[in-house]
Amino acid sequence: MVVGAGPAGSAAALRARQLRPEARVLLLDREDFPRDKACGDGIAAHGRDELARLGLPGLIDDHRPTRRLEVVSPGGERVHATVARPNHVVPRRVFDARLVEAARARGVEVRRHRVRALAERGPHVLVDGVFAARAVVAADGANSTVRRLLGLPATPERHTAIAVRGYAEVPAGDDVQLIAMQREGWPAYAWSFPVGDGSANVGFGMLLPRLQACDLPGRRVLHGRLAELLPHLPARDLRAHRLPLSCGRPRPGAGRVMLAGDAASLINPLTGEGIYYALLSGRLAGEAAVRAAGDPLPAYRRALRGALGRHLRTTDVLARAARSPGFIDAAIAVASRRREVFDLLVEVGLGAGTVPPRLAGAVAGRWLLDGLRLRGR
Repeated sequence: MVVGAGPAGSAAALRARQLRPEARVLLLDREDFPRDKACGDGIAAHGRDELARLGLPGLIDDHRPTRRLEVVSPGGERVHATVARPNHVVPRRVFDARLVEAARARGVEVRRHRVRALAERGPHVLVDGVFAARAVVAADGANSTVRRLLGLPATPERHTAIAVRGYAEVPAGDDVQLIAMQREGWPAYAWSFPVGDGSANVGFGMLLPRLQACDLPGRRVLHGRLAELLPHLPARDLRAHRLPLSCGRPRPGAGRVMLAGDAASLINPLTGEGIYYALLSGRLAGEAAVRAAGDPLPAYRRALRGALGRHLRTTDVLARAARSPGFIDAAIAVASRRREVFDLLVEVGLGAGTVPPRLAGAVAGRWLLDGLRLRGR
């Protein structure tokens, strides 16, 4: 059984049926699809790799790839380059519905249902006294009901970001993904991700404690800073959402229940990217549910550790270093001159990359030099 039909949940259901076509898989969600979801809508090449593993290599081929990325650091350093592999921007109303339909076409039973109770009954998990399953994948989002029912803590506020997302009109030929960082209230940044149809997903995000420290209405701060950083892109359909960052991730489940995607706090703390993590963790949970149905959680934990362990330790460390805007200034300055550093930033921010000591040293050296220059003024 899978609770939550977003990318993580759909990936889990798809993978279970892919590995065992005769398996009975129930996919529950509290909403009907298609439905909107506040998100940056970015699907990196790493996410497309996961779609291919799920047997859906052409799911988003009708959406134009975006090949260029521009990043402006808090101090004004700038890098503008073509990514090694293009990204896509697909509104979640479209992307999630396609995944659900693919799961249904593969034989997954999809039902609208809001989960309220969870109990273990011998070798099964009983949901709401109605549904029984040998393994459950909880992919019900940042405010996961299943995680709460398991007694697992929510992500601490210090490891939670909040963002507002909308859409704006852009030239039809715009294919540059823009990330514009802001020193005030750092870490904080705005983005513009062109969809390819004359619109762009635009938004602004910052850490929740920094927003609370502003002592102003959250809507006023988020909407105001988005307008300040992207004045040429007036936004419509603005919606706010919380992002539980991976540096505050809980245990990935309990008993026969596995947490995946946002429910497991799998959001990159450097970029806010979560769709790749969702597809990956959902796939691994679906594999564990089929291959280790008697005790799926240990198998899932091992698989997560193997796929993301080193990467998550890397982002944990970098997230602490990134509390200094000077560190980000140094990283972007080096990336603007060295292609391998730019490619590495993309891999760490959008995929499962790690940082080789040699390149970490180059950024640290620039950071130290910049600091000495400032003190010498």
